[in-house]
Amino acid sequence: MSKPLTGLLVVALEQAVAAPYCSSHLADAGARVIKIERPEGDFARGYDKSVGGLASYFVWLNRGKQSLVADIKNPGDAALLHNILSKADVFIQNLAPGAAARAGFGSTELRAKYPRLITVDISGYGEGNAYADMKAYDLLVQAESGLAQITGHPAGPGRVGVSVCDIACGMNAHAGVLEALIQRGITGNGARLEVSLFGALADWMNVPLLYWEGTGQQPERVGLAHPSICPYGAFATSDGALVLISIQNEREFANFCRDFMAEPDLPKAPGYETNVARCAQRAVVDAHVATRFAQMTRDEATATLKAGGIAFGLVNNLPGLAAHPALRRTTLETEMGAASIVAPAVIRDGAAPALGAVPCIGQHSIQIRQEFA
Repeated sequence: MSKPLTGLLVVALEQAVAAPYCSSHLADAGARVIKIERPEGDFARGYDKSVGGLASYFVWLNRGKQSLVADIKNPGDAALLHNILSKADVFIQNLAPGAAARAGFGSTELRAKYPRLITVDISGYGEGNAYADMKAYDLLVQAESGLAQITGHPAGPGRVGVSVCDIACGMNAHAGVLEALIQRGITGNGARLEVSLFGALADWMNVPLLYWEGTGQQPERVGLAHPSICPYGAFATSDGALVLISIQNEREFANFCRDFMAEPDLPKAPGYETNVARCAQRAVVDAHVATRFAQMTRDEATATLKAGGIAFGLVNNLPGLAAHPALRRTTLETEMGAASIVAPAVIRDGAAPALGAVPCIGQHSIQIRQEFA
């Protein structure tokens, strides 16, 4: 089955997470992605050795690409890269601010030379502001964007446990490239795209920001609870599992009291009549609900919640994720053998895309140099 981006040529002067996330999804859709690496390779290759000796991030984000080792400061390699770009559709780079332009690969220059080219500049904080030259690793941006301040336990700010800023940036870059390709199909012209980690995460922070600007109050850190709904949180069962319940309205609370708590009249009790009243005495309500959970095993609690049509979820660990019935896996090839990863989220025409192999450093250098010499 033909993939939607078959025939598209993408050049990725990339490292780490944000840009490789974008280009990996283009590769999944059939684009030919030439990844430019230093002789030592993308530094993400050295993050860990958990996948048969290879790094988990690199295996995840570099499937289906071709690896070309080149030094853009070397005149011969720079000329080779321009030869490739003259035939390319998309150029993605996430070097340090200004590095690509100093080497002759700035977006303005490239767009003038190659009008159909779509350029994507990925940075930490964007251009034209006091933070433009700041280093921007994922956790730093989680802190700068305010995300860490509203995440975690009341005792202190917390980190989201995956590289959410990088991923958000890569997702936005991917969407921007697809939009630019559609526009180019109409106008014949490429586009210059700029995406920053901070800008992508700041967009996700719209709700807490608007809430603060409208009320003067910052959302509290409440761990696995909800700042404005009660009961809504994780409760321990008699065998040590944590079950998270989500009660969204008074009808659901009435069902919860009848079918799970076995107290159909509880919604009439003082302090339980409305969500506002329950939030005002959250500690009392949560303690009462916790007592009921503590009388049941995990299986008993989940069976009762499910029978009552009550929204719940298990607070899983990674073994729980690995065994989850909704988890889809797929296999890709690496230089160390087959690796099983989580399948891409989008299912097209009933099937997930077949993923290409993960390249070793410079695996395609000779082929590409001969082709574009």
